Amino acid sequence: MSEDLTGRRLGHYKIDEVLGRGGMSILYRATDVRLGRKVALKVMGEHITGDAEFRERFVDEARNTSAIDHANIVPLYDFGEVDGMLYIAMRLVDGSDLASLISEGPISPQRALDLLDQVGEALDMLHERGLVHLDLKPANVLVTSRESSHEHVYLADFGLTRRGATGHRTSSGDFLGSPTYAGPEHLRGEPVDGRTDLYALACMLFACLTGRPPFRGQVQEVIRGHLNVEPPTVTSHAALPAGIDEVLRCGMAKMPDQRYANCKEMITAARSALAQVPRSQASAASPHQGPLTGPEALAGSAPAGAVPNPPGYPGNPEHTGPPQQSPAAGPVAGGPYQPPQQSPYPPPQPFRTPQPPGPRPNPPGAVQPARFADGKSSSTRWVVSVMVIVAATVIVVLFIIMANSIGSGGADSGRTFGTSGESSYDNGPYNDGDLPTSVPTYGL
Repeated sequence: MSEDLTGRRLGHYKIDEVLGRGGMSILYRATDVRLGRKVALKVMGEHITGDAEFRERFVDEARNTSAIDHANIVPLYDFGEVDGMLYIAMRLVDGSDLASLISEGPISPQRALDLLDQVGEALDMLHERGLVHLDLKPANVLVTSRESSHEHVYLADFGLTRRGATGHRTSSGDFLGSPTYAGPEHLRGEPVDGRTDLYALACMLFACLTGRPPFRGQVQEVIRGHLNVEPPTVTSHAALPAGIDEVLRCGMAKMPDQRYANCKEMITAARSALAQVPRSQASAASPHQGPLTGPEALAGSAPAGAVPNPPGYPGNPEHTGPPQQSPAAGPVAGGPYQPPQQSPYPPPQPFRTPQPPGPRPNPPGAVQPARFADGKSSSTRWVVSVMVIVAATVIVVLFIIMANSIGSGGADSGRTFGTSGESSYDNGPYNDGDLPTSVPTYGL
């Protein structure tokens, strides 16, 4: 392993700190003293820089990478050799990597698909150009939220090779890199193509959904798993739809021609499979699916795959009474109609605001009932009584006056009336004594 170069200069790069270590290289944060910008500087290990075949491939692949322009691929700024050390200068991404995200456990299926979908787009573009990444793993997937409103992915640390090559090996034939996400044909030293990257992408999807790679253990155990062992199922580690197991079984097929044609096809299939609600979540979301009807209800058992109903519903062994059914559902198939069962609980009552003691006021606009006979309106009855007495008194007085007027008719016989209807008196001129003592009533 190469020594730590922190604090030293490598060409026109001042090395600030170590960002990560791998089997073939060390990644540093460095400063380009000519341009004054921060870069990610990858320095290859001394144990492989002496291999002439590797050095030749390194230069060829660095040139291929520098010509790539894609939103999900880290731009390559520079590459070269200083004091026998090979280096690549790339854009420094302010964020984390996928390996750090899944180190604490699985991430949500939606987030995993959103991140790996971007990785798949970058890989498909490389494959169309006849290139293979060949070192795909979570540590090489950089994730940042500082450049857009959503998480943006950069694919980095290329082990690029041409399609049809046999991958990275030393002149002695030793495998270079980590076998944790390597395809079987890569491990066997056979020609590789885009389907080799697709295998690694399927392994990464497994890791995102379960929090662990598909094969673990010592290096030889991991290699043996990729070569000879069927991949484990996701559903044995996480409560997810069973369809995702078939997607990953196809993506991690031992033979390349049994895998998906491209990364987009696999991600689309995974998204469709994970969109289905798993059986365990459906049971938790809906305690029961309502009463069963038909032969299943009469036989007392639910059909295969159905969520069982709780005790007291038709189709359960605990149910011993008549079938329960809502009135709108109609009769149970295969039996007579049963009237709806009345609930043992009283119907809910609307909430009423407590009223203070005393008479309750009527609501606004309500008709007020008469209260003459309720014993609480004595003032009203007193007014009515007084009015009745006054009316009777007036009638009596009127009768007395009329009677007096009729009785005084004989005393007026000495008076004569002219044809004009006006009265004249024999005793001379008008005086106060001649005024009548009562008002005569004509026509009586």
